Amino acid sequence: MNIKEVSKKYEKYTIDMRREFHMNPEPSMHEVMTAHRIKEELDKMGVPYISIGDSGVVGTIQGRSKGKTIALRADIDALEVKEARDVSYKSKNEGLMHACGHDAHGAMLLGAAQVLNEIKDKFDGTVKLIFQPGEETAQGAKAMIKGGALDGVDEVFGMHVMGNVPTGKIAVGGGPRMASADMFKISVKGVGGHGSMPNLGVDAVVAASAIVMNLQTLVSREISPMESVVVSVGKLIAGTRFNVIADEAVMEGTTRCFSYEIRKQLPEMMERVVKSTAASYRAEAELKYSFLTAPLINNEESSERAKKSVEKIMSKDALIEFDKTPGGEDFSEYLELVPGTFAIVGTASKEKDTCYTNHHPMFDVDEDMLVNGVALHAQYAYDFLMN
Repeated sequence: MNIKEVSKKYEKYTIDMRREFHMNPEPSMHEVMTAHRIKEELDKMGVPYISIGDSGVVGTIQGRSKGKTIALRADIDALEVKEARDVSYKSKNEGLMHACGHDAHGAMLLGAAQVLNEIKDKFDGTVKLIFQPGEETAQGAKAMIKGGALDGVDEVFGMHVMGNVPTGKIAVGGGPRMASADMFKISVKGVGGHGSMPNLGVDAVVAASAIVMNLQTLVSREISPMESVVVSVGKLIAGTRFNVIADEAVMEGTTRCFSYEIRKQLPEMMERVVKSTAASYRAEAELKYSFLTAPLINNEESSERAKKSVEKIMSKDALIEFDKTPGGEDFSEYLELVPGTFAIVGTASKEKDTCYTNHHPMFDVDEDMLVNGVALHAQYAYDFLMN
């Protein structure tokens, strides 16, 4: 079975769909027209599907007989970025742009649907095609899971195009690969007063400053130095005037880690530091912690399978190691529940001027790599189902 050759039949189709999606970007959790176009394409293929929410779509391709079930996932939302590149397929929606490559993801999965639908009499089992909204806001994967996208699924596979990875290369690796990305808000309550008589008030600024510093000891003194953890306060608002003791301070920040266990422990650890530090300054403090995106931990066996799939559609030389990154990706929500792996498809070409990092207003992809993404989706699904 030469899946790469079958995929080449749908190369132009994939590029055309990618450009259509690129011209019509939609914000997270509002990808209604994008989902409508995906459904139209699945209808043309005769692939049944269900809708989850306003913009989630799950197609199903049944093989020649019953067997295992694999899910292939693509995110489809755009970003609030003004496109700076002047191309024929430039965004028509001012201030919105597919600056992270999700247009390519949706198109590659549609291309893979064409391939798998064509060869469905040659494999056993079922393929679920998950077209997911809202990755950028970390809402989409959870909504799709809640809607039943993973029901009956034995394995899950996904990929992401990257503008800082060379075109012609695909990165695969097992274990923790991307960090969790969670958010916290801390409110500090003091007692206002005159700046000349601080003893008559309770200074929320001083208490908040101490909290910021003491939170750093969680990383340096309570967590193993073998673990990578970040606790960052990115915003602190307090006070109204230079000679007034602030009665309130509010700070917001993020935590990152590569461990499910540490992630679960962080809120309790932070709350202890926050409350005890505030109390030592006669203030009160409250922590609100929001779990947004889990760490992305690739299954080792699935990752080895993906490497072999890459070798089949490209070559062994195309493989590179998937380095750990503190960036987040809500594909991790699927991996918490089902074995699977996530790959990185390089699209950085100096010749084609596609070396801008994701989220940059000049971001674009080397479209020659799209057919490899199509083939990798299909090859991985085939290899898993026929193993």
